[in-house]
Amino acid sequence: MTRAVVFAYHDVGCRCLRVLLDERIEVPLVVTHRDRPDERIWFASVAGLARARAIETLVPDDPNAPQIVERIRDLRPDFLFSFYYRLMLGAALLAIPRRGAFNMHGSLLPKYRGRVPVNWAIIHGETETGATLHEMVEKPDAGRIVDQEAVAILPDEPAVDVFGKVTAAAERVLRRSLPKLVDGSAVLRAQDLSQGGYYGGRRPEDGRIDWRAPAKRVHDLVRALAPPYPGAFTEVEGTRLRVLRTRRGAQKSGAGARAFLYAEGGRCYAACADGEILELLDVELDGRPLSAQEFANRIGDRRVRLH
Repeated sequence: MTRAVVFAYHDVGCRCLRVLLDERIEVPLVVTHRDRPDERIWFASVAGLARARAIETLVPDDPNAPQIVERIRDLRPDFLFSFYYRLMLGAALLAIPRRGAFNMHGSLLPKYRGRVPVNWAIIHGETETGATLHEMVEKPDAGRIVDQEAVAILPDEPAVDVFGKVTAAAERVLRRSLPKLVDGSAVLRAQDLSQGGYYGGRRPEDGRIDWRAPAKRVHDLVRALAPPYPGAFTEVEGTRLRVLRTRRGAQKSGAGARAFLYAEGGRCYAACADGEILELLDVELDGRPLSAQEFANRIGDRRVRLH
């Protein structure tokens, strides 16, 4: 029987671990993360799935610690798989599996190597992304590609919906790739890293809206960071306004150069620096959900400058 040690977290981790088990891959050990108390946990639990399947589970702070490497070496796995595991696996781990180490990444490599690729793709206005199964090497997300599948990013689609499509694509990619990896017939192709870039993680502060940007860029940032992610935000008269959902309009403000908020007909709008108008559909003011009517009442007939 083919044996694999799995490093996994999040929805992609659960779905791909299930594929291995469905395909009768022996998984003697799962390495995952402790849920962070400061993170909103909206996704499935790899640790819970592993416990339900009676699989030994480790949650080390450092997967490359000598005792972890030795434990995995003793298991003599044919494969290592990493499915949305958040830490890099070092050379000592990657050298263990007899038939290779493979990672599932949430983009169409070589585009958007690195962290939170779905969010970065939306921020940059991409119309598609996808899932890529690739060989792991020491350089992150740089190994040869086994297979990948594209999914569309619709103009108003929030990141959580795109991530759901990427998760489904990841499951399909693994399911069709696994037999070829097991029987040795998989044909891997090298990446041209000059055709993509590497992106780091994002902090909540990175969600601050730059109102000098065109309306489309603001709209893309809002949907890339919409809940369950931390949300895009701005400051309005000394108070933090989280902008959670917007809609682009065909109309133009005719103002341009300086962005401002205004209310009209019980609705809230942002006239952006390029003259395009965004309707603010879902907002929070100082941590409190605010209806469009409430916010319109607060603004009145004023134009509130945005920076």
